Amino acid sequence: MATAATPEEPEPSGAVDLCRLDEAISRYVHPGDAVHVMMGHSRWSALVRELARQHWEKPSGFTLIMASLSSLGAVLFRAGCLKKVVTVYSGDSFPVFTPNPVFQEAYASGAVEVENWSFLTYIQRLRAAATGVPAVVTGSVRDSSMTENDTYQEVDTAFGRVGLVAPLVPDVTLLHAAVADRQGNLAIAPPMFEGVVGALASRRGVIATVEKVVDDLRPWSSLVRIPAHRVLAVVEAPFGAHPGGVFPGTPGTRLPVQGYLEDIPFWVAAREASRGEDFDDWLREWILEPADHEAYLAKLGTERLQGLVRAAEGPPPPVAAGAKHSGPPTAAERAAVWLADLVNRRIAETSADTVLAGAGLANLAAWVGVEQAKKDGHRVALAAELGLWDYSPTPGDPFIFSFHNFPSSSMLLDTEQVLGNLVNGSFFHSIACVGSAQIDRRGNINTTKIDGGPYLVGSGGGNDVITNANEVLVVGTMSRRRFVEKCGYVTSPGGRVRAVVTDLGTLTMQDGDLVLTHVAPGPEPLAERVARVREQCGWDLVVSPDLEELRPVTAADVEELRSYDPEGLFLGRSRAHTTPAQLHSEKERKADVHTR
Repeated sequence: MATAATPEEPEPSGAVDLCRLDEAISRYVHPGDAVHVMMGHSRWSALVRELARQHWEKPSGFTLIMASLSSLGAVLFRAGCLKKVVTVYSGDSFPVFTPNPVFQEAYASGAVEVENWSFLTYIQRLRAAATGVPAVVTGSVRDSSMTENDTYQEVDTAFGRVGLVAPLVPDVTLLHAAVADRQGNLAIAPPMFEGVVGALASRRGVIATVEKVVDDLRPWSSLVRIPAHRVLAVVEAPFGAHPGGVFPGTPGTRLPVQGYLEDIPFWVAAREASRGEDFDDWLREWILEPADHEAYLAKLGTERLQGLVRAAEGPPPPVAAGAKHSGPPTAAERAAVWLADLVNRRIAETSADTVLAGAGLANLAAWVGVEQAKKDGHRVALAAELGLWDYSPTPGDPFIFSFHNFPSSSMLLDTEQVLGNLVNGSFFHSIACVGSAQIDRRGNINTTKIDGGPYLVGSGGGNDVITNANEVLVVGTMSRRRFVEKCGYVTSPGGRVRAVVTDLGTLTMQDGDLVLTHVAPGPEPLAERVARVREQCGWDLVVSPDLEELRPVTAADVEELRSYDPEGLFLGRSRAHTTPAQLHSEKERKADVHTR
């Protein structure tokens, strides 16, 4: 396809370049660059789409620095312009968290090199670059396979043994902000996810799309996050975060733009296309053929875009009755109910200050457990790695990063503040609830890659919280594929794992080994139920002499869980009430291996 000419980068003049989308990329991004795509609550940018267009099928040799690739990250892989990715999460986010075949194939073939980090260490590496120091101390990654990264070291000092991460230096950062002024200052409302440290770390600076350019941002100076001195170019591009969204802020600090929700159907369509033979057709339709951003918006249509705006101002739309999950408890629901019980009990026993849950099944169970603990009079805060602190989940919306959860938070922060200062802080007692693709008898968790098998997704914030929380509770359905003798790759070490809750029973850590301490109820004799657990475990599982029976799961338990996930995206669907199409979707999800 035809692309814009590539003029020389303008000489620095002290003034920001207010230009078109194609001009911003052609002027300021060069072959061989380390390109950082900044992830805030806006998780995409029209700039990335333009980057793919201009460098389609060119050996540009980019190093992509991007925390969460999600489905649309596959666009740059298919463009053929990447040589390496430095990332935290290489998988899909909608409708469920799963591996993506485009990333798997590129990594397996060596077409793209991948360097894996946790969220916190990724940010800390950018901070080292931004502050000009040779390394930053980290409490994450230790005892995991990520210690093999060349830019991580452990050293003995007069203050004790410390882990160090080296600077991660982008050449240029691409991002979407809500508002810019004509000088180039950028305003973004929290939550901030990775924050702006990467923008401050870039050698040359920032290229930004914004919803709106204004004359003066001083009335909103508390939300100005990036100073004009760091900004190369600004492109006014309404809906420039699509299919991501923009949160303009809470009442009282709201930025002068309209917000809009993430376009989840678009994310889902991108995911489905990337898994099929028609991905090239989808790329042609949505990436290559629209001549510019205005053509892209015209293709989306005013009704669709304004619907995202209206939805940002109100509650989630009601779920159609036919889409709601009904019927007896699924295996995932049984595990989630028993994890919620354990969360509630551990909050009471430890006076925990906070619970942070990974996305998916663990998250839903944590929501229910924390809600019950609050009803019992305990002061405990739900936290999310995106930057939410003490938030209230939204019924009918199972996604942990839903924009509907933002206004309910007592603090809107970023990942470094939540994971580094609060959840893992010295003076907070924290409980982590997580899932796993694989877990071994020592509690080590793998969500990155299977020995001799596929790439999974990576750490996300899992390593950070599992390594440093006061205790870790794991949830998942029991199978020999998931419960293995020893993880070949350790994404997160098992030192803080207290228990693993499954649909068949609970394994508790005793003397460094997971032991069966609780078994699911059922009509079968106890010996048969215990034998079934042991058959589904990949090691010679020890049974506690004090084995107890878990309580029966009630209709009320299931109803509470389904109030958050009415479609059964994470909870699954009862087979007796499953249509053929839903069954196909369920099989696909199982084949993907849930990870977080």
